[in-house]
Amino acid sequence: MRVRGIWLMGLVLVAAPGCVPVAGPPDRPPSGQDLVAPELPGPRPVAASRPEERVPGSSPGNPAWWERHKLPGSWPGSAATRWEEQGLPGSWAGSAARWGEQGLRGLGVTARAERRGLPVARRRLDRALEGYLATRPGRVAVAVYDRTTGTGYAFGDERKPFMLASVAKVDILLALLLRTQQEGRRLDRYERTLAARMMRYSDNDCAHELYLTVGGRRGLTELLRRLGVRHTWPRPGLYWGATRSRPSDQVMVLERLTARDGPVSAANRRYALGLMTTVAPSQAWGVGAAGERVAVKNGWLPAEEHDGLWTVNSVGRLTADGHELLMAVLSERSPTMSTGVATVEGVARLTVQAFARQDA
Repeated sequence: MRVRGIWLMGLVLVAAPGCVPVAGPPDRPPSGQDLVAPELPGPRPVAASRPEERVPGSSPGNPAWWERHKLPGSWPGSAATRWEEQGLPGSWAGSAARWGEQGLRGLGVTARAERRGLPVARRRLDRALEGYLATRPGRVAVAVYDRTTGTGYAFGDERKPFMLASVAKVDILLALLLRTQQEGRRLDRYERTLAARMMRYSDNDCAHELYLTVGGRRGLTELLRRLGVRHTWPRPGLYWGATRSRPSDQVMVLERLTARDGPVSAANRRYALGLMTTVAPSQAWGVGAAGERVAVKNGWLPAEEHDGLWTVNSVGRLTADGHELLMAVLSERSPTMSTGVATVEGVARLTVQAFARQDA
């Protein structure tokens, strides 16, 4: 999509007026000045003139989920058990650090999964990824959660977070859906248009408006903390694409967004997955190249802080040989976007292959 001749998809740019579809492929990479977004005062409310679709008797998502997990300060606000108490000592943690230190707690890794010889498979995957990444430029980390076996894995140094670029749009979508649930209504027509273009075409103008709708930096940060997502740091103004995070946190965002017993209602869950399974074909790379029935969101950005080297990220849900996987691959400092895409896809394929071999 082009607005004012600026390459929009996957990037953080100056807001252009309105969120209007414009045909045409990107014709040039952005300049450094293109990547500057102005600070705006406060969240911009959704226009009162847009009709609201009220849902009589609706509740904020899945009340049973909130009651079962009892996150401190959680939405709608039950407080008892700390998230950390749901930690899973000894789970399949990858080479970088213990699973708990990676932030992938509370995703249901079971003792049954540990008894299946996964430490051996983990070491094998560690070696495969180390060998592959030794031939690739930049820094990469991956996290994956297998819903079928209750197994998790994280690889790479997550202590220094990654810039999310347009992957942050998944976090914005989650906040938007939970906000409307709290208000007891469905997305109105205008909000659905914004969300669809943000997710399917990576439209940044639409993301700008929705980021302000959910309260910007403060609103998104508060929501993520209530969900137990502790290591993601949104940015002020319209700098949502500069949000820093870890792969493990983005896997948790995917889990909260798509879990059948999670905080998002069934209708909103189907809506979110519908958007992520129908992204523009030119944006269906990344983790989408590693499996089937893929729901994906990618982000890409030549980062000024890395002298124009590329940040390339991919998150999503996919299936492989009967395993349902949630995966996030984050990378930075690739010399070109295509190099970053190839690296992300290589990491995704190696990781998915290892999980698919668990039953072999």
